Amino acid sequence: MPAAEVPVSVELVRGLLGEQHPDLADLPVEILTNGWDNLVCRLGEELLVRLPRRVIAAELIAHEQRWLPELAGRLPLPVPAPLRVGRPTTRYPWSWSVVPFFPGRIVALSAPGDPWAAAATLGGFLDALHIPAPPEAPVNPLRGIPLAGRASGVLNGLAHVDPTDRAAALRIWEVAVAAPVWEGPPLWLHGDLHPANILVDQGRISAVIDFGDITSGDPATDLSVAWMLFTAEQRAALRQAYGRADDGTWQRARGWALALSLVFLTHSEDNPLMRGIGERALRLVLDS
Repeated sequence: MPAAEVPVSVELVRGLLGEQHPDLADLPVEILTNGWDNLVCRLGEELLVRLPRRVIAAELIAHEQRWLPELAGRLPLPVPAPLRVGRPTTRYPWSWSVVPFFPGRIVALSAPGDPWAAAATLGGFLDALHIPAPPEAPVNPLRGIPLAGRASGVLNGLAHVDPTDRAAALRIWEVAVAAPVWEGPPLWLHGDLHPANILVDQGRISAVIDFGDITSGDPATDLSVAWMLFTAEQRAALRQAYGRADDGTWQRARGWALALSLVFLTHSEDNPLMRGIGERALRLVLDS
């Protein structure tokens, strides 16, 4: 995990709240996770505080602060639109957010009780999210792009795949890259939709979190989640609920699932959760 570029701690969170949001300063603060990009602290019973650890994460939080409030009202699942925004100070250089706390566990650790219903729920969510984005929407050089832009990483990643699977994976990749490219307008995308960014509560998908990679482009990037969670029959339920994935988009989505599974597998030596997501996704891609 990359080292923090600035010191982040519970003490820092308490200090920033006291300076900028004193009405929240008396709530208990405890670390929920200290991840690659953000320190996330529980703030009382209903809130979280997200502080970037790195300059690249500060840019991602700014995207959430700018765009999630506009999108949240039209989405059928809760998303962490910021409730408060913190300003940079002499003790901390970036903006930070207070966001709602959503109960539940990530899908990677708690499978939905009814995967067909979960697939339909996720398909409906993506249908609502994937609308044309304005020209000033974020553009990510690695997400939402034509699949050919991921070729180098995929070919390097395949070198680490078991030889018995490599040839099949390469054939899948070649079919996906040969599919027609996205010719529609750039659509809003979550950009990092995988089983650690989807919550389940009481057996049902209940929220979608971590929109730091929100971007615009080819919807196949987000639809790749179908191969990270679901069997072929369950994927059909997601596709039906989504309602507008033609065969080319579906082929590219499978290619994106392969590309992202290889990323998870080759960059998760210290993160067994993400490695497990990669292993499951690769198996579902190969078995479909």
